[in-house]
Amino acid sequence: MTPRAQRPAGPALSVEALSVRYPGRDAAVHAVDSVSLSVAPGGALVLLGESGSGKTTLARTVLGLPGRNARVTGHVHLGGTDLRALTEREFSRVRGLRIGYVPQDPTGSLDPLRRVGPQITEVLRRHRVAATRRAAREAVPGLLTSAGIPDPEHVARSFPHELSGGLRQRAAIALAVACEPELLIADEPTTALDALVRAQILDLFGSLRSRLGLAVLLVTHDLAVARRVGGQVAVMRAGRVVESGTTDQVLSRPSHSFTAELVAARTGVRR
Repeated sequence: MTPRAQRPAGPALSVEALSVRYPGRDAAVHAVDSVSLSVAPGGALVLLGESGSGKTTLARTVLGLPGRNARVTGHVHLGGTDLRALTEREFSRVRGLRIGYVPQDPTGSLDPLRRVGPQITEVLRRHRVAATRRAAREAVPGLLTSAGIPDPEHVARSFPHELSGGLRQRAAIALAVACEPELLIADEPTTALDALVRAQILDLFGSLRSRLGLAVLLVTHDLAVARRVGGQVAVMRAGRVVESGTTDQVLSRPSHSFTAELVAARTGVRR
């Protein structure tokens, strides 16, 4: 993989006053409440918070998948594109080409009934990144190698269930970045992995940021993951961002009481 010749000037992702509400029995549920944030090309932003804090809803709304009955207000821009103004058909061209997605469970992006190689080939052809099917097939080993897979030919011929958890997640990452997107969204991508593989996957995100200039928006509840990714962090609680800044600054010297509680719960040290 080689970086795109031109990345858009300014933020890769810009979110302004984004709110997501769902109808409730007595009142609307505010899953995301007036959130603003941005990620630079080649940068990383970690959405950190407990379960139910709204971080996954925010990430899926950026993907154009907020869920049925969601009422969304605010602005989401990918480079110079207003994502909120797109039709579903237009957005389907953005997903995969300009936005890659890595779910917590790689079976969410890998078809269990198809071999890995043909799935990547299909993405390259669907988005017209490869001129011919042969060119798409020839690109697959390089993409898998770039995702840290040591035997790409074997993995390309394998079904997802025949691979270890780490290899499945690497294959899902190769699929997500096959078209060299501007933005990669990863939702708890290392939860089911052991500590060594988790560190390798997070380091892979850093390598892809550097090599491709893509921006990473990563969702996690784990402070150790946030520290490993580095970059910027936005701490979410009850749908709002309560604190943001560099990862080192926020996690080493939290200014909000909720962030301090998260750090204390992890380290046992209260500030």
